[in-house]
Amino acid sequence: MAEEDRKEPSAGREMVIGRWPEPEQVVRNWQEGVDLYSGIYQHFMEYVPSVRCSGSDAKVPEEEQAYHILFQTLEWFLFGESPEVGFAKLEQNNTTSQLCGRVFKGGETTYSCRDCALDPTCVLCMDCFQNSVHRNHRYKMNSSNGGGFCDCGDVEAWKTGPTCIKHEHGASEDTKNPASQLPVGVAERAQELFAVLFMYVVDMLIWAEDKELPPGLQPREKTDSYFCVMFNDEQHSFDHVIYSLQRSLGCSQKEAQNYTILIDREGRRAVKDGTMLLCQETKLEIFNITNSVFQSPLRVEILHSNVVFHQAFALRILSWFNQVIGYSAGLRQIFCEVILNQPPGSDQPCLVSKLMLADTKLWKGARKIFHELIVCSLLMETEYKRLFAVEFITHYKQLQLEFVEDDHDRNISVTAQSVQIFTVPTLARHLIEEHSALRIIIEAIIELFSEHMDNGKLHFQSYSQEKLLRKQMVLYDLKYVLISKPPVWTDRQREHFFEGFKTFLRLLKSMQNMEPVSRQIGQHLEIEPEWEPAFTIQMLLKCILSMVQEWCASDEQVLLRAYKECHRVLSQCNNECSQRNARKQYNTLTMCGHSISLKRYLVSRESVSIHLPLSRLLAGLHVHLSKSGAINKLEEFVPSSEFHVEKLMDHPLRCLVLMAQVSADMWRRNGFSLVNQVYYYRNVKWREEMFDKDIIMLQIAASIMDSNRFLIFILSRYELFEVFSKPPVARNKDVIQQTNVLIEELLHLIIMVVGERYVPGVGQVMKDDVTLREVIHLLCIEPMPHSELAKLLPENENNETGLENVIHQVATFKKPGLSGHGVYELKPECLKHFNLFFYHYYKSQQTKAEEEQKKKKKQANSDEALPPPAVSQFFPTFAMVVNILNCDVFMLILRTVLQRAADSIGQLCSEAMVQKTLHLICMALQEEQRQLEGVIAEEDVTFEVYLKATRMGSSAVNAESILSLLEKLKHVHQLDAQKDMIIYTLQMFDVVKKLREKSSPGSADFEIQRANECVQDKDKAERKRKADAAKLYRQKIMAQMSAMQKNFIESNKHLYEKVTEAQKQEAIITEDDSIPLAADSGVALGPMQGATAAEKILLTCILCQEEQEVKTEEMAMVLAACVQRSTALTKKRSRIITNIGDNCDPIIMHPDLGCGTHVGSCGHVMHATCWQKYFEAVQNSTRNRIHVELSFDLENGEFLCPLCKALCNTVIPVIPLQAHSLDSKDTETIADMLTLPRWLENVLARINGLIASGTKEEENSLVQVNPVLWKNPVEFRSILSFGVQSPVMYSKSIVEMLLLFATAVYRVGLKVDPNEADPRVSLMAWSACAFTIQSTENVLHDEDKVLFGSLPDRQGVSLKAVLQFAASQRVVTSAKVIQKHLIRLLSVFVPHLDVEDNWSFLDIDFFHLMVSLVLAFPSLYWEETVELQPSDISCAFNNLYLFHLVTMAHIVQILFTSTTDCPMEQDEEENEESRSAAELYETLQEYTSRSLESKPYGWYLWNCVKCGITPFLRCSALFFNFLLGVPPPADLSKGSSEGQFEALCYYLALPTNLFQLFHDYKDTVTPLLQRWCSDSSVQSFLKGQRTSVCYPRERNQLIDLPEDYSSLLNQGCQHSCPRSSDDEPKNFALCMFCGAMLCSQSQCCREEVNGEEFGACAAHAINCGSGLGLFLRIRDCQVLLLAGKNRGCFIPAPYLDDYGETDQLLRRGNPLHLCTERYKKLQQLWHQHRILEEITRNQDANQIIFDWQQF
Repeated sequence: MAEEDRKEPSAGREMVIGRWPEPEQVVRNWQEGVDLYSGIYQHFMEYVPSVRCSGSDAKVPEEEQAYHILFQTLEWFLFGESPEVGFAKLEQNNTTSQLCGRVFKGGETTYSCRDCALDPTCVLCMDCFQNSVHRNHRYKMNSSNGGGFCDCGDVEAWKTGPTCIKHEHGASEDTKNPASQLPVGVAERAQELFAVLFMYVVDMLIWAEDKELPPGLQPREKTDSYFCVMFNDEQHSFDHVIYSLQRSLGCSQKEAQNYTILIDREGRRAVKDGTMLLCQETKLEIFNITNSVFQSPLRVEILHSNVVFHQAFALRILSWFNQVIGYSAGLRQIFCEVILNQPPGSDQPCLVSKLMLADTKLWKGARKIFHELIVCSLLMETEYKRLFAVEFITHYKQLQLEFVEDDHDRNISVTAQSVQIFTVPTLARHLIEEHSALRIIIEAIIELFSEHMDNGKLHFQSYSQEKLLRKQMVLYDLKYVLISKPPVWTDRQREHFFEGFKTFLRLLKSMQNMEPVSRQIGQHLEIEPEWEPAFTIQMLLKCILSMVQEWCASDEQVLLRAYKECHRVLSQCNNECSQRNARKQYNTLTMCGHSISLKRYLVSRESVSIHLPLSRLLAGLHVHLSKSGAINKLEEFVPSSEFHVEKLMDHPLRCLVLMAQVSADMWRRNGFSLVNQVYYYRNVKWREEMFDKDIIMLQIAASIMDSNRFLIFILSRYELFEVFSKPPVARNKDVIQQTNVLIEELLHLIIMVVGERYVPGVGQVMKDDVTLREVIHLLCIEPMPHSELAKLLPENENNETGLENVIHQVATFKKPGLSGHGVYELKPECLKHFNLFFYHYYKSQQTKAEEEQKKKKKQANSDEALPPPAVSQFFPTFAMVVNILNCDVFMLILRTVLQRAADSIGQLCSEAMVQKTLHLICMALQEEQRQLEGVIAEEDVTFEVYLKATRMGSSAVNAESILSLLEKLKHVHQLDAQKDMIIYTLQMFDVVKKLREKSSPGSADFEIQRANECVQDKDKAERKRKADAAKLYRQKIMAQMSAMQKNFIESNKHLYEKVTEAQKQEAIITEDDSIPLAADSGVALGPMQGATAAEKILLTCILCQEEQEVKTEEMAMVLAACVQRSTALTKKRSRIITNIGDNCDPIIMHPDLGCGTHVGSCGHVMHATCWQKYFEAVQNSTRNRIHVELSFDLENGEFLCPLCKALCNTVIPVIPLQAHSLDSKDTETIADMLTLPRWLENVLARINGLIASGTKEEENSLVQVNPVLWKNPVEFRSILSFGVQSPVMYSKSIVEMLLLFATAVYRVGLKVDPNEADPRVSLMAWSACAFTIQSTENVLHDEDKVLFGSLPDRQGVSLKAVLQFAASQRVVTSAKVIQKHLIRLLSVFVPHLDVEDNWSFLDIDFFHLMVSLVLAFPSLYWEETVELQPSDISCAFNNLYLFHLVTMAHIVQILFTSTTDCPMEQDEEENEESRSAAELYETLQEYTSRSLESKPYGWYLWNCVKCGITPFLRCSALFFNFLLGVPPPADLSKGSSEGQFEALCYYLALPTNLFQLFHDYKDTVTPLLQRWCSDSSVQSFLKGQRTSVCYPRERNQLIDLPEDYSSLLNQGCQHSCPRSSDDEPKNFALCMFCGAMLCSQSQCCREEVNGEEFGACAAHAINCGSGLGLFLRIRDCQVLLLAGKNRGCFIPAPYLDDYGETDQLLRRGNPLHLCTERYKKLQQLWHQHRILEEITRNQDANQIIFDWQQF
């Protein structure tokens, strides 16, 4: 809305407000009037438009006006006195409710107790959870979708601990009549007032007229004032709305964004106000812009301003209701009674129902307030909650139908309140019993899906995805209402449940045989049919079907009636199918003397459906009948004459045959649609109510039918009857292959039908036994993490798998390392339960499990047989199933398979067929063994497998016996892999034989064991024989090789002798060359500096694989490197980074190390030319890939290392160390002459000469600058007299690479464009060198590693290359530029230099200064006509004196800044160091005129200096070691800290008493001390006017995180964004560098940086991490890594659950605890500057594209 449009109404308000009546007067008029309704409406009509309260755009003063003028009047009427007094009385009389009732916002964290919650929908808010007993239970964390409320205090929601500490003393719902506790008259007035106000709210919110108001509210004069209101929808994106508003309103992007945010949050927003004509033009403009073929236009309506004002005020009344009833339970009850009251004799719904039925017509903001009011009023009172539930179920169908047509999310629909109603057990059962809720919900489902009906069956071939998802929501309501079974059934409950059950069968009937498929022959399917909707519904019905069965099983009468009704409906469906196939004739099939008549049906020729919910429901009910014992009464309800088991099993069998034929590739032309259906048919989410129930239905049939007839039926449906009844005929290869697969599947089906007894009611097992078996077989595949196991186990209605109950019985937990996750490994004693043909294995899982088990057996030196495990007994109902293993047809099948395998007839038999046949034979023999061991007389044994298998002609005339066939198979070479299993099967025959011969039954196991031992002994003997033979063969070969070597040496003796002599000579030469190294002193500086030999480096190029010795005159070898800015060493993160840009002077680094330049390398080496070719090739290959997102930026010189794919942006040339050695005689002579004062004089003379020389060139005059010094060339060149030498010359290739790297450091470090001529290039090189060394020392300290010897090779090589590069700046920058830098740097120590710099020594990082001085100092030796550099002796003294000067300055810096916490008492004895420290401190006090605080104890000063200077000394030792190559003392390579300081001092030529330096150089240092102490910055610091860095610098660590992740979630929930006015939870991100809490991906905290818009995290990272960011996204439990605008990635947070797994996005919701090892690893990632590398590797691997700048 434009500003000029807002000003005029404000002025109008000010004029009106002054003449408004007082609230007391208005109330008095209402009371004196006849009708309160008319009085209030008249008052609103007059004054609401004057307030002009139009919603969320109202400013604070306007809200105050609305409150004082309108609401205060209402409160005066309510209380009959001042509102302040009235509210105070309410608070005094009110008692805290036992119910919490906190309404959740979208994204808010909720908690559910897995031990105590009645169902997963029972949740607690953060505060209640933290104060409840459930915090120590097994709980889950979830993110709320919004709209629900906290169940604390609801005794029906929790098994134990229903209330937290905060609510346990609250008033229970049994408190008698809270309304009676209200002050006198308040109850009556409240009833009147609430009725009128809520009627006003309903009138305004459901008002359909845009231009007029309801009667009683119409103004006297109608103005031409309208609003153009835009409404929210879920179709248009944020960007589209912003763009549309910018074009149509002509506003800025920021204004359009604000409009869009408010539209999305509130549901609607006035985007224009003015006359009707103006608003119509705006509406038309928006319509034209947003209307397109692909998308409907944005919804825009023109409303009269008075309508908008009244509707906005109506919402304020709803909020006021919420506030007022929160003061008193009595007012809440009155309010509930008012809005639920229905006028007597009226057919109109109550007020709340009116508003509820208009829910889809309300905008988002109105819905939210209304739903929150429902929760805080109706749902907080048990009786009114029941009455509201009755209203809800009464209008349920209409509400759901309207919701489907709505375009808003479920969480802002009133239908979402169903979870608050249906999950209350008593309320749900009441609605079912008294109001037919079950029938109403299912009828609503049927009506919603009616448009998808085709000939009475559901068909989803053309549907709206969005609408279908909305329809599926109703299935959740059906699940909710069935959560709690009735503990005691009544007749009325039975009748209404059965009524709902019959309606449910109608739904299932429409799904029975829906979407059938037919095999494609000849031509491939052109259009893949839709299959996902049907399976989605099946998945949602899975829990519902299970719960329906549980309800039925809880009452025998209900169970029997339900079974009868289900059988009746299923029979109707089967009869309908039979009528369609009435023309088909019955065929009689005979095999082994057994016959069966059935209609011919071929799955491969006719249609078949996977969806059989009725058949599977009947199977489930049958199991419950068996389990409860009610099966005995079944004859009364379903006579056996009506129970046609063949028809019942036919459709499930067809489905299983379809699976087999798909496995045989017979349906390959049907496309992926069928493949997916087959996969999900057996998937863990569906199989319980699909695949498993089909197997049970076959088991039911097998328990009733004759076993021979059952198998003939199966053979017929598998189309294998002729294969087993007739001799084999010649067929083509494909048909043979398909037949073999079908036989394999047939055998597997028999194994499943007979062996799968782990279903309670089928086998004599419990639920935990079922889970235990599942877990064993999953862990037989491989060790698995907890989450993977849970994912592969079926869930119950409470989303529980039962895994925790059994896992520790069968598995041991292996904890995770720094990466990966913890896994469970199966205990060895559980391997005996392994079943190779476990029916829940996919083929890939079965193969993997078989390989794993055979591998374990081989490692245990055992045979590789995998026999069937012992199984549980069938329930008596299913006891006849085992007869399959004893029937004639079964024997025929076995004999046929074995006969074909033994005869090896072409391809008529496969190894898998034999394997499954052996498995079945062993199963049959196990059953017979069990009978033999369990009975006394042989005639009582009904199982005759042994007799039938050993008797010839048992299955066919003159047929060979099964036993003899097995003996033959032992010698079939193609079956060697099954040899162990064949032997095991033969052993089983021997055992059964002995039992039949009346051997001791107890000796059976012994016989098996003895037979196994015999086989194992034979195998061991055979393996030993082979091993001995192999050993003899190896010995023979070795002897031959030895003899050949001797012969060669003898025949070439003269050559061998020459080689040996050469080796000896090389050894002698090496010894001579290494003499200086042997005499190494272990000192890096000064006259005692140790000698170093020239470094010889042999490197191999990773690109061309050629080896080359690195030499300065040869072609350059380069290291792939990455230069990046870093804030990893600073603690001051709030300071804006300023050391960038063209105006930055990087000569001095501030002590806080605010932002440095770090150089890292992966350590991989290339030829410079090879790298250049590689980089050009990458450029050329990516130039044409326009739309490919790369993980590196070629324009900025970035590339990936060719070998390790690490991100790089430059290369470092490798330069070998040069030899250094000092002649002892010359060193002693120079040491006597070149003292520090003399050295300073020479330096000063040289500098003054250089300044004069520079001035001469500039002004051609010698008079103006100290002509005396300039005229004395002896003093000017006196520094050269102590030794000079020629500098090292570099090849052109190395010079190019040095320049390339220097430019990259300059460009990245200062964030400027490349400029080789910029004088700051060398400064940035030295600064990068110093900062990289400091970072390295910091990492070594954090990881508690020794200073030398612990660096990885790649880091050592990289650091050495950086040092040599920094020392070689003379080839990059001119001598005069470096000399100017040196003069400026020396001004810290050398007074009277003509420089403008005036640095305080408090603002200098002295390690950076020392590095720059040492590397720049050789420039003093350069002459105009000849290139010179100091000799080794000169270097030794130069480095020594520079280092001593810097060290003394740093000591003074420490004494000034880091001695603030002096103890009151002396803790240590005084020594030489402490006395020297006290003496120096006294001197400093004197020079500062006693401004420096007095410190009485010298030992304290010494400890401060020692601790503060140690990091500086460690960095210096690294610097000089990599610069000069002098080996350090052994103490610096030891892990012990003892003697480290002394070793550092020795290596750096320092006295252990550092204060001795001030004594030795007293004359030189005294003027420096006076100069430093008199500095104005020092005086300001001493007066407390400024701060400084304390030493040792506090080392950076990531922020401390709480151990329990719920504490972090609590922190996020309690934090509120200061820039946001709404209370919606944000996705907060915690900066792990500084602890700042930011709104990630939120519009409220976006910032503009350099004209670009950044998200809160990206903007924060610019200053906090110089572009790098490490953020913990609290709600998502993941770490966000950011690097600049275009780089980022997500990695798991360092929190693990009890199973050693991370949980990104809190999908599992298990309790999480901080893993210190992973957190430390994350910190190392930061300190080692590998965040950028981690991001690049992650982006390269995942190829996930985000707009990281918006985070």
